[in-house]
Amino acid sequence: MSTTDPFAQFDAWFQEAVAAEPTLPEAMTLATVSADGRPSTRMVLLKDHGPDGFVFYTNFDSAKGLELLGNPNASLCFHWKTLRRQVRIDGPTVPVSDEEADAYFASRPRGSQIGAWASEQSAPVESRAVLEDRVRDIEKEYDGRDVPRPPHWSGFRLAPLRIEFWTDRPDRLHDRHVFDRDGDGWRETRLQP
Repeated sequence: MSTTDPFAQFDAWFQEAVAAEPTLPEAMTLATVSADGRPSTRMVLLKDHGPDGFVFYTNFDSAKGLELLGNPNASLCFHWKTLRRQVRIDGPTVPVSDEEADAYFASRPRGSQIGAWASEQSAPVESRAVLEDRVRDIEKEYDGRDVPRPPHWSGFRLAPLRIEFWTDRPDRLHDRHVFDRDGDGWRETRLQP
């Protein structure tokens, strides 16, 4: 590792991924746990990051939204195949502020804003046509007007307690460096592959 600051290390690796990965270097696996203890994973997109955490957005009524509101502990995993690297991040999540959510929502393409209103994410739908009809209804409702952020749509910030940097090496002798939160700082440990 070139730094004892995991956020500086993540920034460096993320910039390399942006330059090297052909598609969506900001894609990350999000793992949550349901109320009955079953783990669930899905891909989401990183929208902001820094020393206060890693931010992604969703519908609070979706499976992931409900799981995080019920149990805020989560895990993220970036896999940058081209670079042969992986970053795992564990910690609790908190909802972002309304101001942050409003600002990000306003930056989204109009079609994505309409979709946030039209889709009852994770709920069953009779057919694709029903969803497309709902989109048309929302488009008419906001014709000529800005689309406001739905009250059920916002973001979460994962505040890391643990960050692991993994680099593929020959003979499966991979490099693994873990940073664990230690008071106001970090404790770094090298793990065996």
